[in-house]
Amino acid sequence: MSEYKYSFDDYQPFDMEKRVETASVAKAELSFLSLFMLAVLAGSFIALGAEFYTLVTFDSQLSYGLTKLIGGLAFSLGLILVIVAGAELFTGNNLLMMGLASRVVTYKQVLKNWVVSYVGNFIGSISLVFLMYFTDLWTVKDYQFGASAVITAVGKIELTFVEAFFRGILCNALVCLAVWLCFSARTVISKISAIIFPITAFVASGFEHSIANMYFIPFGILLGRNPEVVRKVLEMKPEINLERLNIIGFLGNLLPVTLGNIVGGAIMVAVVYWLIIVLPQKIRKNRIRK
Repeated sequence: MSEYKYSFDDYQPFDMEKRVETASVAKAELSFLSLFMLAVLAGSFIALGAEFYTLVTFDSQLSYGLTKLIGGLAFSLGLILVIVAGAELFTGNNLLMMGLASRVVTYKQVLKNWVVSYVGNFIGSISLVFLMYFTDLWTVKDYQFGASAVITAVGKIELTFVEAFFRGILCNALVCLAVWLCFSARTVISKISAIIFPITAFVASGFEHSIANMYFIPFGILLGRNPEVVRKVLEMKPEINLERLNIIGFLGNLLPVTLGNIVGGAIMVAVVYWLIIVLPQKIRKNRIRK
């Protein structure tokens, strides 16, 4: 009878960095088709999390904080699916900057991964927008579900460039920390546990995720053309301004949020941990050689 040795969640930061490097090489070597299809899946997974968020919060009678907490827990579904099922998410892949810093991947490979995953994520998110639209689930409770989706979209579009940028930074710092923590885990349960709190924190705090907004805002734009939804929106929030709920407003949010996401993930997490873990080792090795 063979013996099995079980080990749980004992990867230390040094080991985690090596695992990120290994993952960076694997991601860089994906074929275009595999990368693109996995990116489409990731976009749809994040959109499912966004839809789940809307479902559990749209008619909540709880306090603002508790409602956001529950919504954040629901939204965690998106990254759980990405990590456990396997998919290519642009925001999480900002950690490839760590592999670039260690020179195990090239900047061209990183840019290819980011561009293809971003486009694939967009297609996956938009696909869920139309799938959800044709379910007619947004008519629930006299169109309140749809109205809530529109109000969420308007709230994002009304952010200034600076607000969206800095909310994007904080968002992806937490997303990439969640992914980073997953590199310490050996089991599915441990990965899910590592994901839930950072993702819940970013959603509850109102930070901005570019891929999630590829679902939230287009869905709001689509529903904002329905007279029954608009009626319910004005009933729920009479002072709301729907004029900016369009493609230009969407792009005006997506640009600063995307830039902020890159800074938060690639710089504040990937580069910072590389400087903390890898750079001192390189300095010591150079001293020994001398």
